Amino acid sequence: MLLARALRSAAAAALRPALPHRPPGLLASPLLRPAALLCAPQPPAAARPFTRSLWLLRADSAGTQRPGLLRPQRASPAGVSCGCGGLHTEGDKAFAEFLTDEIKEEKKIQKNKSLPKMSGGWELEVRGTEAKLFRKIAGERVTVTFNINNSIPPTFDEEPQEEQKADEQEPELTSTPNFVVEVTKDDPKQTLVLDCHYPEDEIGHGEEEESDIFAIREVSFQPTGESDWKDTNYTLNTDSLDWALYDHLMDFLTDRGVDNTFADELIELSTALEHQEYIRFLEDLKSFVKCQ
Repeated sequence: MLLARALRSAAAAALRPALPHRPPGLLASPLLRPAALLCAPQPPAAARPFTRSLWLLRADSAGTQRPGLLRPQRASPAGVSCGCGGLHTEGDKAFAEFLTDEIKEEKKIQKNKSLPKMSGGWELEVRGTEAKLFRKIAGERVTVTFNINNSIPPTFDEEPQEEQKADEQEPELTSTPNFVVEVTKDDPKQTLVLDCHYPEDEIGHGEEEESDIFAIREVSFQPTGESDWKDTNYTLNTDSLDWALYDHLMDFLTDRGVDNTFADELIELSTALEHQEYIRFLEDLKSFVKCQ
């Protein structure tokens, strides 16, 4: 029986085609062979043997990385980083040059190098984009707070007429922020708070009456010293308010120095502050882009 098995093995070996000699170091697994070796006939024994392992294709004996079959070449990025760790590109350079010109132009048209003062004995306190005006009258403290963010009304692009001059084609930007008036009396428990704004259409209550350039939107009592508006306190909305009551509220503000003259000066102050912060923002943006 062993003799029959040996004869069958010898016969199978005689019928199997002879394979060329595999050079030393060639990986036996077909998954690790190059595609050319898998698809093309095996090279003759005299050809250069494929003896380097995959690790040797990636690094030398010292472990230094170098280009190889398993690590494709990558193009260098368009920008070059500096010691600050930021990326600098040609676009950043053009952006910084644009900001330099923009800052120069904005400083040319800047009307007020310093913030204008309010008449009527108001004291000003500025913290970034927020400003507060204080005034004391006969035991009362009146505080007006406004923020210049989003205070410039949107402008609609209109085709300039031919007879218009070049200087008249671009309207001057003015800041008309919402402002809150707080009136505190000797009683420290509660403060009368009036939320005011500049309406788009300045409409008076009567034909012969002077038009008010600002309006009261909401009125509420709030705890003295609280910075957050409490929604649990009743808030009076003036949209459906009796005109007589509304006129008395406007007169109440007028007696405390918050009138049309105050509103006009507030626009001038807010516009100067907004322009000042805009130029500072452009300067900070330029420094950020240039990584200074």
